[in-house]
Amino acid sequence: MSLLAGIHPVREALRAGRPLDRVLIVKGAGGPRLQEIIDLCRERKVVVRFESREALDRASQKASHQGVVAFGAAEKYATLEQTIATGGLHVVLDGVEDPHNLGAIIRTAHAAGAVAVVIPERRAAGLTETVSRSAAGALAYVPVVKVANVNRALEELKKGGYWIYGLDERGPEPHDRVEYASPTVIVLGGEGKGLHQTTARHCDFLVRIPMVPDGVASLNVSVAAGVVLFEWRRRAAAGGPRS
Repeated sequence: MSLLAGIHPVREALRAGRPLDRVLIVKGAGGPRLQEIIDLCRERKVVVRFESREALDRASQKASHQGVVAFGAAEKYATLEQTIATGGLHVVLDGVEDPHNLGAIIRTAHAAGAVAVVIPERRAAGLTETVSRSAAGALAYVPVVKVANVNRALEELKKGGYWIYGLDERGPEPHDRVEYASPTVIVLGGEGKGLHQTTARHCDFLVRIPMVPDGVASLNVSVAAGVVLFEWRRRAAAGGPRS
């Protein structure tokens, strides 16, 4: 069973209709946010149990739970075949290993209008409790696809008519000057390593985020994701590609 801890992740899972087995709420707690969760559980016929704080500490495996813990079915990954059919923005991660970064990127991808986040099976973070908390509920809305090989996934996306844009500090064109063709894939490299050379070769375009001279060489990957994805979103709002 998967575990969700914290008011926001549990509330968003309930709002999105994600199947939950039961929700635990600490005895004696109150307030409008907890009452909203109780009401949502009643609407969706999810079992609610009131337990001691010690019981929730054990159930949450010592994660910060804010008095709410939920149990659901194991996280299910979407398939690339399903998400390609949507024709929307895909965010492909080439080996992001920090679960906090992965969660933040998923949250940003959802806010920017992406329809899927693609991650590799090996040498990368998976959908853990830390990722769920960092995503702050976005996992309930953005499908995550786990693939055996990122490069083969990019080939499949190309066959589906997608244009691939890789973010690389050595990219010849600034991210805010390139024209984003639709449907779009944006590829981000892992922490400290950036895009692998083989992944870069599968991209139609390599773009960079312009930095001040003699400053830091690159941004944290989750920050870089926000910069590029919201530039894409700005173009979409102006009449460019849409998810």
